[in-house]
Amino acid sequence: MATIFHSFVASFLTYGLIFCIIVPSNADLLNDEFERWIKESGKKYINEDEKLKRFAIFKSNYQFINSSNNNLEQTFKLGLNKYADLTNQEFRALLAGFIPSTDKQPSTPFRYKNVMPPSSIDWRTRGAVTPVKDQGKCGSCWAFVTADAIEGITKITKGTLPTLSEQELIDCVNECQGCSGGRPDTAFKWVTKNGGITAKADYPYKAENGICDATKVKDFAAAITGYEDVPSGNETALMNAVANQPVTVAIDSAGLFFQFYQSGIFRGPCGKNLDHVMTAVGYGGDGLNKYWIVRNSWGTSWGENGYVRIWKDSGLRSGVCGITLVASYPVVD
Repeated sequence: MATIFHSFVASFLTYGLIFCIIVPSNADLLNDEFERWIKESGKKYINEDEKLKRFAIFKSNYQFINSSNNNLEQTFKLGLNKYADLTNQEFRALLAGFIPSTDKQPSTPFRYKNVMPPSSIDWRTRGAVTPVKDQGKCGSCWAFVTADAIEGITKITKGTLPTLSEQELIDCVNECQGCSGGRPDTAFKWVTKNGGITAKADYPYKAENGICDATKVKDFAAAITGYEDVPSGNETALMNAVANQPVTVAIDSAGLFFQFYQSGIFRGPCGKNLDHVMTAVGYGGDGLNKYWIVRNSWGTSWGENGYVRIWKDSGLRSGVCGITLVASYPVVD
């Protein structure tokens, strides 16, 4: 019996030692994760040095994501996405496309001052929102939200949901800076003066600056008669507006938390340095927290299939990430 026992112990130690040798290290696991991510995201690097540089950034972001997700009090989760090999500075330079005005903006009417909004609304379920889009490597969020908002009000007022051309706005709104940024209110002014906006199918998106195609800009798929701003720093006013139509909102998207947002109710940290615009398409609650339903233009692999839920009724005048500070919507009279 002793001989059998000693043989078992020897075998266990031997195979245990072998097992320890073949278990992958954390570095090996991270490298495997990076290779898997490269394959899924379709990334290609020009050489091995570039790949090693991107792996170092990926590793840092991966560790940040895991550390953040270990916070049990956090109401949202982070995850790897197609921006996982970018530093936050690179990410901001690539996608931030809102240019704050340096001039005092004239006040506009606000038609929703005295409305009684419902406790929740989601314009996606009412057919006023097209599928999520992707601005690609172009700071054209301002053009995307302009198209989103006009698509929404067209459905609400006319009964049809067009898919409109962001590229036309990039090429033709000279007061904005194409892939280097712009403002939706400026784009609304241009669409109003132009008499309408073209369908995306007739003026396809290229994710780059181009020359305005004069042969297409008069082939209208939708039209508006103007735009209005939501009173700044007023979450009740924003709720009233969103209850009636999708609304463009400027936010501070600069942090790593926003870069890697995956799910849940986003509460920050973030500030009021507005650098990105999105479309508020609803609001609601989960029984514990209220939230805005906000549509992004970074494709469906970011966030909740392209959307983020941002904490509503936070008590901050500016709202979380400055969401109440600069908001506007197109009108059709």
